Amino acid sequence: MKKPLIGIVPLVDIQRDSLWMIPGYMEGLTAAGAVPVMLPLTSDHETILQLAAQLDGFLFTGGQDVSPDLYNAVRLGVCGECCPQRDEMEKILLNAAMDMDKPVLGICRGIQFINAALGGTLYQDIPTQLPSFIEHHQQPPYDRPVHEVKLVKGSPLHLLLKKDKLNVNSYHHQAICELSPRLLCMAASEDGLIEAVYCPEQTFLWAVQWHPELPYKVSKDSLSVFGEFVRICR
Repeated sequence: MKKPLIGIVPLVDIQRDSLWMIPGYMEGLTAAGAVPVMLPLTSDHETILQLAAQLDGFLFTGGQDVSPDLYNAVRLGVCGECCPQRDEMEKILLNAAMDMDKPVLGICRGIQFINAALGGTLYQDIPTQLPSFIEHHQQPPYDRPVHEVKLVKGSPLHLLLKKDKLNVNSYHHQAICELSPRLLCMAASEDGLIEAVYCPEQTFLWAVQWHPELPYKVSKDSLSVFGEFVRICR
């Protein structure tokens, strides 16, 4: 069977004027049976529409903070570095992928961006705006689980993993505040933060706040998330 081609949004090092990639994104998709391709950083509509038409699915990766401009909020001093080029590219790419009903998976920044782009809002800094007893910004090693999330019964993630709770790793300081009206929650941490979402309008549009690309070699659940994404991309 032909392996699906999955486009991965590049990570951007603004200081070094370079694009880069965390190996786990590519290796996790490869282990699940896909051929990963790192996308160019571009906001050219024609280029992005061509990519959207030719590739089988898209992974929205981690990275810089999502600009508060995207969800019409005043930027706070606690908001970190933003990347306008990524925000612009991802807006075009997400719209194109959804219009074509191409599968989309978001990770970390990915869940934040998707929520903001679809009409939701974000906490710009969890420690400042929603102090929590949960460790959301863990120390190395980053592949170890540090807190628990509760899966929403009957949600696609719950049906896939067949469990009510999941131990996850966590490395973020922003998170979903108001959930987009186009998304539904699939998991939440004990402090109430939304940790996984899906869009019922699409064949497959999932996003998670944790990082399955790091423990996928030792975590069946992490590999299962990649596996379901790749299965739909076929």
